[in-house]
Amino acid sequence: MDLKALGCVVLLPIQILYYIVKATVCWVLPSRRRDLTGDVVLITGGGRGIGRHLAKEFAVRGAKKLILWGRTEKCLKEACEEIALMGTECHYFVCDVANREEVYKQAKVVREKVGDVTILVNNAAVVHGKSLLDSDDDALLKSQHINTMGQFWTTKAFLPRMLELQNGHVVCVNSILSLSPIPGAIDYCTSKASSLAFMESLTLGLLDCPGVGCTTVLPFHTNTEMFQGMRVSPGPPTYKQWFPQLFPPLKPEVVAQRTVDAVRTNTAFVYLPWTMHALVILKSMLPQSALEEIHKFSGSYTCMNTFKGRT
Repeated sequence: MDLKALGCVVLLPIQILYYIVKATVCWVLPSRRRDLTGDVVLITGGGRGIGRHLAKEFAVRGAKKLILWGRTEKCLKEACEEIALMGTECHYFVCDVANREEVYKQAKVVREKVGDVTILVNNAAVVHGKSLLDSDDDALLKSQHINTMGQFWTTKAFLPRMLELQNGHVVCVNSILSLSPIPGAIDYCTSKASSLAFMESLTLGLLDCPGVGCTTVLPFHTNTEMFQGMRVSPGPPTYKQWFPQLFPPLKPEVVAQRTVDAVRTNTAFVYLPWTMHALVILKSMLPQSALEEIHKFSGSYTCMNTFKGRT
């Protein structure tokens, strides 16, 4: 090994320590927040659930224009009217993100009628809540096309212009299930894991692109229609008291607030609630047998047994 290579090996741990300290300081000290007053925000799945709350939160924080995409016109229209009453210009377009041609077509319409999108929020998702053998093949494909491939099409449609303007942000509303899957939602867990890999790769790929960033939000179980009926309840009665305090079901408005905060501070990854960090660390350390016992103990092993989903 020559001296230059040896020097690099010696400096590596020092550099790693430096960046850890730097990241910690940036996390503790208040950072400069992005001014949203000039931003045009597009939210997929913006008609209901977390998407609708995201639209309201961006409006409250002063976004210039909001664009809502979704498959149900009634929900989109109601959400758009609600945002307009808040004093923010809002538009909606019926668009299925699973349809590549439709995404590209509507993206062109958006640019012509509304303007350049500077913040893209990939929020649209579906879950069928069944085991692999009980799932219909078309339903499985639908989950992958909407939850994963939809992000490819929307990002390809709007990212090039963000890079030209050197101004943009790509957001993914993911799920902690991408890192800790559960039975009964194999389609959702698989698609979200793919989505997370997509965002990790995209985030690294944009490091040298000035003015353009990424945010991935990984929330725990959120109280929305999409997961209606899901119950996370630990086995031993003693732990039913403190378990909800450590791992509470999240309110969609809280997820929306934390997401917009992350965009404004250019935070790459957000785990909700904070206790999810412990879950990620434990999964990297514990053997599979221990993880299986934790799933059974926490109730996540059977939490989809009462799943109903959207009506």
